[in-house]
Amino acid sequence: MIALPLLVTAALAVVLTIAASNYQHFPRLRLQPALRPGALPAVSVLIPARNEAAIIGVTLDSLLAQQYPNLEILVLDDRSDDGTDAVVASIARRHPQVRLLCGCELPPGWTGKNWACAQLSAAARGEVLIFTDADVHWQPGALCSLITAMTDLEADLLTVWPTQITQSWGERLTAPLMALAVLAYLPVQLAHNFYHPLAAAANGQCMAFRRPAYAAIGGHAAVRNAIVEDVQLAQRIKAAGLHLRMADGAGLIECRMYAGSRAAIDGFTKNILAGHGNRISLLALSTLFHWSLFLLPWVWLTLGRAWPLPGWPWWPLLLVTAGVSVRGLTAYATRQRVGDAWLLPVSVLIFTFIAARAVWWRVHYGGVFWKGRVLHEG
Repeated sequence: MIALPLLVTAALAVVLTIAASNYQHFPRLRLQPALRPGALPAVSVLIPARNEAAIIGVTLDSLLAQQYPNLEILVLDDRSDDGTDAVVASIARRHPQVRLLCGCELPPGWTGKNWACAQLSAAARGEVLIFTDADVHWQPGALCSLITAMTDLEADLLTVWPTQITQSWGERLTAPLMALAVLAYLPVQLAHNFYHPLAAAANGQCMAFRRPAYAAIGGHAAVRNAIVEDVQLAQRIKAAGLHLRMADGAGLIECRMYAGSRAAIDGFTKNILAGHGNRISLLALSTLFHWSLFLLPWVWLTLGRAWPLPGWPWWPLLLVTAGVSVRGLTAYATRQRVGDAWLLPVSVLIFTFIAARAVWWRVHYGGVFWKGRVLHEG
C-alpha cells in the first residue's frame, strides 16, 4: 500500500514544480503607456451572440472605449429571441465600427458557435481576427496590450486566458480550476516550443489569429462539429508548424463565464467530456487522478490511525499542503481568491458529479444540451 502515497507524492511534486515555473514564465498582458509607432494591423473583433441582450451592450461599450485606430467589431446574432439584435443594432447606428450580422440557418454537421464564427470570419476585413465571447469585458488599453503581446511573442495564434470573475459558490469552486489545469499541468515553454498537438491549449473566450494562419488551418470549417473547438484550433496551428502562444489577461481582459452555480454546472457538463477527447475512459482516469492528488490525502490525514501506513500524520499533512499550494498559487497568479484553495476537495467532488452527469447525457441523450440545442460531436 506504500506505493500509492509514493506515486501521489511524486505527482504533486511535479505539478507544484510546473505551477511554480509557469508563475514565473507565463506571459501576461501589460498595459501599454502609448501606442507603439509604426503600422498597426487592422483588427476585427468577432463576437458570436445567442440570447446575450443582458450583457452585449456592456461588452461593446468596453470595446468601443479601446484607443485603437483601425478596429472593426462584428457581432453575429445567432437567432436570438431576447432582443440581442436590437441592442446591437442600436449601438451600430451610433458607432460605425460596429456591424451586426444575422446568422444563416445552421447547416448539417456544424455546431452553432462554429458556424457563427465561420460567418464572422468571412465578413471580417482585418489582418488580425480576434474571436471573443459576448461576456468578455475589455479594460481600457487591453486591445493594444494584446496586439503588442502578439507581436512580441511572434504569435500566429495568441490565446488569452481572461481573468475569471466569479460570484456564486458554484462559480468559485469550478471556474478557477481552468487555471489550475493549464498552469499546473502544461509548462508554458512546452506549449510554446514543442510542436506536437498534445502540447496545445487554448481558451475560446479570446483567440487572436493572424489571418493567413487562420486560413492555413482551414478556419472554423475544419472543426465544424467540435464542442471544444478552441483546443482543436490550437492543435491545428501546431500541426501546421505555426506559432501558438498563450498569455494571461492580467485583469485587462475579464470574463464572468457563468452567471450562477447552476449555469456553471451546466457549462462544465457541456465541455468536460469533449475536453477529454470524448473518451469516457480518459475522463474516468482524469477523475481518479484528481481524487488521488487532491482528495485522498485529506482522507488519509483524517482517518490515518485506521490505515497501516507509515508517516502519519506528517506525510499526509505534507501532501495536503502541497495540493492546497498548487491551487493557491494558480489562484494568486490569475487574480482569484487564494483562500478558496482550502476548498479544493469540494471542487474535486463537484467535478466528479459534473463528469458523471456528462456521461449520463452521452449515454441517455447521445449528446449535450446548450442554449436550447442538442449538440453532437463526431
